Amino acid sequence: MNLLHANDRPGRYPPSLYAAARPLPAPSAPLTGALRADVCVIGGGYTGLSAALHLARRGYDVCLLEAQRLGFGASGRNGGQVGSGQRMDQRDLERLAGPDDARLLWQLAEDAKAEVRALIADHAIACDWRDGVAHLARSPQAAAHEAALADHLARHYGYTATEILDRDDAARETGARGFSGGVIDWGAGHLDPLAFVLGLAGAAREAGARLHECSEATSLARDGAHHVVTTAQGRVTADTLVLACNGYLGRLHGPTAARVMPINNFIVATDPLHAFPGVLPRGIAAADDKFVVNYWRRSADDRLVFGGGETYGYRFPADIAAMVRPLMERLYPQLAGIGIAHAWGGTLAITRSRLPHFAQPEPGLYTASGYSGHGVALATLAGRLIAEAVDGDAARFALMSRLPAPAFPGGPALRNPLLVLAMTWFALRDRLGF
Repeated sequence: MNLLHANDRPGRYPPSLYAAARPLPAPSAPLTGALRADVCVIGGGYTGLSAALHLARRGYDVCLLEAQRLGFGASGRNGGQVGSGQRMDQRDLERLAGPDDARLLWQLAEDAKAEVRALIADHAIACDWRDGVAHLARSPQAAAHEAALADHLARHYGYTATEILDRDDAARETGARGFSGGVIDWGAGHLDPLAFVLGLAGAAREAGARLHECSEATSLARDGAHHVVTTAQGRVTADTLVLACNGYLGRLHGPTAARVMPINNFIVATDPLHAFPGVLPRGIAAADDKFVVNYWRRSADDRLVFGGGETYGYRFPADIAAMVRPLMERLYPQLAGIGIAHAWGGTLAITRSRLPHFAQPEPGLYTASGYSGHGVALATLAGRLIAEAVDGDAARFALMSRLPAPAFPGGPALRNPLLVLAMTWFALRDRLGF
């Protein structure tokens, strides 16, 4: 079974809050016949569209293939949070990568947020950007950990955009119960992810990239120094190939698939919160410190957009709202019984290290994926880094590719059952409060 087709109607956006918020563009024409390009990009999410945009701006002839609709995958369905840093605690990253690379990686993550803001401004993308993401801690020890990290970032990186929260602050800022404290990162923010990805698509088109929807890549091959990508109705021959498929890679490229695992995550959007002004009163987004993270924000039309819960097979649950509602009501008992206007699922990709996987497995082939729930900014920057590398400046791409990317154990047959076992254990720890 292919995740591109397991849960969604062919050529249609999933029925999310984001898809319902605007008239959706008509699909661009599928690829038909044989095509020649300098660069072929597979995947029409943040990474692929950003790569297409920046390569086209540099004068490359770019063809992008999207199996479904642009932004169909995690890029158009996620919680919309644009976070700081890498997915790993910066102090752990210092131990893993060394202080010099850790500092460079911090700056890359700052560049990623700046890239998102610049694209929004340069292309007038109406995606409801708002500042502020709270990181909430359930225990006093975890709250102290968050405060210590904020102090470390201020002293060693000059990052002073965080506001420390005690128990009362956390309750006042979120309206949620059960948190001992945390921080608000005012250098982070949140947005409507589908609006942002559609804005990227428009910018890529304006730059001259050729975008083909409903054009699933079915095989990859080499013809001498060239890459050949085959679809149901056509073929692209290109000097350079970019794999930007994330959780929807399937069997297209084994070395990348061995290091990137698709998982499903779920989101609901409530009826409007007019009667609940105490829920996120300053319009920030929030996330907790569970291993299987809960994350939420207040939308432009005043709904609570709440994400949580994961599955590791192919199929989404029949009743997504019933799965996510208890997680929301545990934090917000005042919302018990509120109407759920939208409920949807999506497939993202994780790595064993929770750090993204950047690689150049062979000449002229670039891949970036596995953002592990931290991809809005980093995936967008990844496209620029790929464009830089293709154009001869691979320094920033090489920095990301130095991050460890161990394969999942067990190969294709066992990696999913082993992941389910591990994630079940961590989910149990969440429920027990560890």
